Formats: sequence, structure tokens, C-alpha cells
Amino acid sequence: MNFEHTEERRMLADSLDRFIAAQYGFETRNRIAASSRGFSTELWARFAELGVLGALFREEDGGFGGTGHDIAVVFESLGRGLVLEPLLGSAVLAGEAIAAAGSNAQKALLGGIVDGSTIATFAHDEPDTHYELARVGTTARRDGAGWVLDGVKSVVPHGEHAAFFVVSARTSGAVDDERGISLFLVPASAAGLAVQGTPTMDGGRVAQVTFDGVRLDAHALLGEDGHGYATLERAVGRGILALCAEALGAMETAKAATLDYLRTRKQFGVPIGSFQALQHRMADLLLEVEQARSAVINAAAALEADRLTRERALSAAKYTIGRIGTLVAQECIQLHGGIGMTWELPLSHYAKRLVMIDHQLGDEDHHLQRYMELTRDLGRAHDLV
Repeated sequence: MNFEHTEERRMLADSLDRFIAAQYGFETRNRIAASSRGFSTELWARFAELGVLGALFREEDGGFGGTGHDIAVVFESLGRGLVLEPLLGSAVLAGEAIAAAGSNAQKALLGGIVDGSTIATFAHDEPDTHYELARVGTTARRDGAGWVLDGVKSVVPHGEHAAFFVVSARTSGAVDDERGISLFLVPASAAGLAVQGTPTMDGGRVAQVTFDGVRLDAHALLGEDGHGYATLERAVGRGILALCAEALGAMETAKAATLDYLRTRKQFGVPIGSFQALQHRMADLLLEVEQARSAVINAAAALEADRLTRERALSAAKYTIGRIGTLVAQECIQLHGGIGMTWELPLSHYAKRLVMIDHQLGDEDHHLQRYMELTRDLGRAHDLV
């Protein structure tokens, strides 16, 4: 397997890294996080101009990338800068659902997502789902030729500022059946839709979205009635890869900051990095970060493989990132001493983001359990052959 990126991906990564370093400094990031919007419309437009959004879409969907490695390259750079703009919810989660299951008319919306003029978001999580992808309590019932939606979605990324939502709803079956889940495109202006935004501990913004008798026409259905689970799984899979790559970028930055601190902070007249106990801890941390990088590369390579191979690689990566991300956050703060927890030091913000990533789209425990279940499924499939 060739682990080297293409020249185009290297150029994109270099351009994005330079742009973030020059335009997305720590103070700028803090001002954006403290704003009521939670992201910068000006910088969002600049990301689109740089081709960052286009790199997340396949050529047939209006982009010029869309592979697992394209997603990984972009989000690793975003992780280094703790970027807050809504790339995950709009370009990855909602964008993939529309690209995978949308009609020609629905796919026409992708142009606005790619050029940054339209922000979409993905409304799937509910207050009591606990990461179970098939557990959907929001309902959609037929009403003549159209549909009526009722239910609540939680932790919807940038829900306050989305032009429309990709919403999962149950049209048949029990609350946790894979069959019977349908996806809908719901405009933010729909009557009966209420959005309540809130900040997150890591500087982002999410919303609770309530659907109270929201009426939709027949064209709002995304894909086939009752067959939305496969699309849901694919979209969330790309989101998992994006989060893993983002965490890798954050880990690398936290690691570099800690190495610099060990080289410059002096105690008893010598740099504390000369103490053997701290050298051992740092060496262990470097090995763990490389293990995380391998997991991300493996997940990126498996993104277009068969379902079992893809989902096992994604769950393995998310479990690895959850475990190592928490370890990196803890060790880097401890190696910095008391200053590691201060608001003024960027490290504390990287630590918070790493902890939050573990809880997005399934935490460490969830994905370890899922990996074991998928491995059993793979074993049964081999036995049948």
C-alpha cells in the first residue's frame, strides 16, 4: 500500500496549513468561538475559495476529490487549527447523504454547499439514542402526497444557521429497526420547526431541533421510503473518518507544543526535557500518536471497500482515536504542569476538543463493542463461503 499522498493532496494540505496559520490564529479562533454565530462567514467563504469544500466531494457531485484520503488531509489540517466552521455537518454529513441518495433536483443543492453559499446540516441524534444509529424515534407519517414530521433532534451541528436539514425519521417498524428509517430534506423556514442553539465546551455550537407537525411535500423524501439506513451509515462513516483525522491534527499540535515546552522550561537549572522519566512518557506518547495515524490511514483506505471492511476499519479508528486522544490530552496537560489548564494556553483548548471528538458519532466504548460485533459478522460470512 502506498501511504504517500498525491501531489494535488500535498498542495491542498500545504495551502490549507498556511492559510490557517496566517488567518486562523488562536486569538482569532477565540473571538469566533465567543460570537453568537460560532463561526466566521468571511473565513467560511475563504475556505470555499481555497477549494477545501470541493475537496470533500466527488467529481460527479461537483467537487474534485471525495475519497477517504481527501477527507483525511483536509480534516487533519482543520484539527491543527481547531477550526470551527461547519465543514463536518454541511459538507461531509449532509452533503454525503444528498450525494448518495438524492434525486437530480435534490443533488442540485450540492452546488451551493460546495461553493459555501449554502449551509446544510445533519439532524439524526436524539436525546436517548446513545450512539445507536438505527434508534430513531422521530416519526414521519404520510399525509396525502406529502409527509408530517414529529420529534426532537439533539446536538445538531450549527443548526441555528443552516438553510436546510437532512433529517432521519421513522416511517415504519420498531424504534430500533434498521428498516423503516427514511431521510428527508427539511428547509429551516418550515412551519412547526423550532431551533434552540447552545455553545459546546470546545467552542462550537449545536442546536436542539424540534419538529411539531412539520408538513413536507413528496419531494422532501431523500431516497426510498424506509431504506435510509444504508445512506445514514455511509454519511456517518465519512463523518467518523473526518473526526478521526481532525483529532490526529489536534494531537500533533498538542504533541509539538509539549515537546517545545519540555525543551524550554527549566528546573534546577536544566530543561525538564532532560529528565529521563519525562523522556519516557513523551516517547510513549509519540508511539501512541503514530498508532493513531495508522488507524486513520487504514480507515481512509477502506472507505470505499465492502460494508464490513469499511465499518470495521472506521470503528477501529474511532476507538483508537478515542483512547489515544484522551491519553494525549491528559499527558500533555500533566507534562505542562499547572499552566496546562489555563485558558490563555492553546493546549487546554486542544485537550477539550480531543475529549469532545471522542463523544461525537460514537465514543470509545461504543465503537469497541461495534468492532467486535462486526468482526463476528465477518467470521459468519467467511463460514458461509
